[in-house]
Amino acid sequence: MNCILGLDLGQSNDFTAISVLDIIPTKHKMQVPDVDPELNVPRTREIVTEGPPLTYHVRHLERLPIGTPYPAQVARVKETLCHLPAGTDLVVDNTGVGRPVTDMIVQHGLHPICVTITGGNVVTHDGLNFNVPKRDIVGVIAVALQNKRMKIAAGLPYAKTLITELENFKVKIDPKTAHDSYEAWREGIHDDLVLSVGLAAWVAHFYYSQPRTEVYVLKDDYDI
Repeated sequence: MNCILGLDLGQSNDFTAISVLDIIPTKHKMQVPDVDPELNVPRTREIVTEGPPLTYHVRHLERLPIGTPYPAQVARVKETLCHLPAGTDLVVDNTGVGRPVTDMIVQHGLHPICVTITGGNVVTHDGLNFNVPKRDIVGVIAVALQNKRMKIAAGLPYAKTLITELENFKVKIDPKTAHDSYEAWREGIHDDLVLSVGLAAWVAHFYYSQPRTEVYVLKDDYDI
């Protein structure tokens, strides 16, 4: 999972946002005991696994004009994927209008990861269909920014817009319930780009936070 396209679907008065993130995991070296398969004697191997913390490079940002028909939006997503590396993952906001559009995306032969954004506290999923608290999505971005692991190319057309959206997000604590919710700093501020980026970043974070089984041998300490 090295490249992810995030798609935040807008309703009638909202933009649909497309973002593309390159994901760079951290490599961790480990010494593990092993047995030489030919000589059947103990040996030590050095392996490297990939995992958090992740660095996110925002390489593409795009807003589709308000009112763009959904078939045209799907066509644009498919066109964008054609210019990205093979194996690029597609993450779609499945909240609200997302469900019928997701069906349309599947009909075009794509296999999206579908994220329904909730106000809850627990992530649940069935296959590629996820229910994710909005706080988790924005939280991944916040941690990445705090640790300078979110890189936004200054030359991107919507780079300043994305930064503005990030700055205008706040956490509001309900003193009665102690629950937090993310909302725009003031009415009229769009959050399409930040959610598009957040969807992609969260999926990468979730994927790399799972137990890893694949390893890469760096050296063999047993010399024949």
